[in-house]
Amino acid sequence: MKKPNEECSELWGLRSEVVAELGSRLSGFWARFAGCVATKTRDTQAYGLAYISGLLRIDRARTMSEIGRQTGVSEQNMQHFMSNSPWQGQRIIQQVQQEISARTEFNNGILVIDESADEKAGSHSAGSGRQHNGRLGKIDMAQVGVFATLVRGHHWSWIDGELFVPEAWFSAEYSAKRTASGLPEDRSFKTKVELAWDLIERTQSGPIAFEAVTFDSLYGRSVWLRDQCQAARIEYYADIPRDGWVYLDPPTAEFALGKRGQPLKTFKWIGAAALKAEHLLSDPQTEWHTLTLRPSERGMLEADFARRSVWTTRSDGTVVAETLLIRRDKDRVTYTLTNAPPDVLLQHLAERKSQRSFVERSIQDAKSELGWDDFRAIKYRAWAHQLALTILASWFVAETRLDWERDMPADPALLAHYQTDVLPALSMANVRQMLRAVMPLPQLSTDDAIALVVKHLDNRTRSRRSRLKRRM
Repeated sequence: MKKPNEECSELWGLRSEVVAELGSRLSGFWARFAGCVATKTRDTQAYGLAYISGLLRIDRARTMSEIGRQTGVSEQNMQHFMSNSPWQGQRIIQQVQQEISARTEFNNGILVIDESADEKAGSHSAGSGRQHNGRLGKIDMAQVGVFATLVRGHHWSWIDGELFVPEAWFSAEYSAKRTASGLPEDRSFKTKVELAWDLIERTQSGPIAFEAVTFDSLYGRSVWLRDQCQAARIEYYADIPRDGWVYLDPPTAEFALGKRGQPLKTFKWIGAAALKAEHLLSDPQTEWHTLTLRPSERGMLEADFARRSVWTTRSDGTVVAETLLIRRDKDRVTYTLTNAPPDVLLQHLAERKSQRSFVERSIQDAKSELGWDDFRAIKYRAWAHQLALTILASWFVAETRLDWERDMPADPALLAHYQTDVLPALSMANVRQMLRAVMPLPQLSTDDAIALVVKHLDNRTRSRRSRLKRRM
């Protein structure tokens, strides 16, 4: 066997002649979606290809103006295409979902709901305002989106999203801003939790079949959202705060009686005592199991898990049986409520719940690799268009990785050479690096780009081997 370094790209499944066709692959990929941006008055299909290629290959600030300049489209035309052209972003999103549903690699994936905030300099952009920015950990001027990601194994792709518009935007004093931003007249205020349900419901009614949905404590603590999922027969994994209340036995609602002996709406819970979720961490009846979740570049990912049958209460005096899944890592403990059937193996519960970690990667990739952080626009339509084209770029990378993994797998002999059990998959950054070499205005030759990617894969594998050795 040849020495598996940057000079032996084919051992990693990276054939020069295939990588050299990445530009043509992107053009053919876009051709499937070009009709989604057609309008009655303008042929804007070329603008769409320019924009998605800009998201994928430009490293500097990927604003609409910069993408136009770098791809040979006038800034005015690109601004009009993104901010004013009446094409519907949902058409692209629906087609992406249709294509994802046809890939067996995504069958019965996990739907992950999460949000992301982006800093804004002012309050003119649609939906911007002083609100919580989770990345900064403070209240700041920001624009917040709620996103849906489909995850299965080590593959993921954004599939939908909604802009959160603060309630103040629907007041009389914001009338001028609503008009200037083009906020749809039929748009009404919805909480982030309600937007999350819209995304879940829309996905369920679409072509993608998902196994379960998972969301963090911002959404998981919502009894309403969990009940909506239950009514729709959707299995959920809802994180809750450590001080969330649960019962080990079902309490009873004791309703107060009126003057004529008729029960009133007010009641108190009797019978069983409420416990904070964190109290079950040290409860002697909580049985812990160390489970292996999946391989990672730091070795096999392991964590301690336990589950307890619990009841939670509702405002109408009813109680609901749920399972509290507790995950304990070295530096963190998470508490998750699920409606999964009691006979589901703990291993399966743990794997489904733990898919949430991939959504953090998908949002990070959207920001750093696809330019979501660079987006600057005032109009709501521009945000919707940016979402659609970001989802499309995300799907292009995911599809490329799927096809290459199937058609050009890495040589299994690499496992023995590196004395490891898992080889790293191509990252979004890897695909972008090779694409930059073969698209117009290349910054690297094809072979140079491949060599850099193989060197990156080589270093990551050696790093993982070193970590495994240290743990022995």
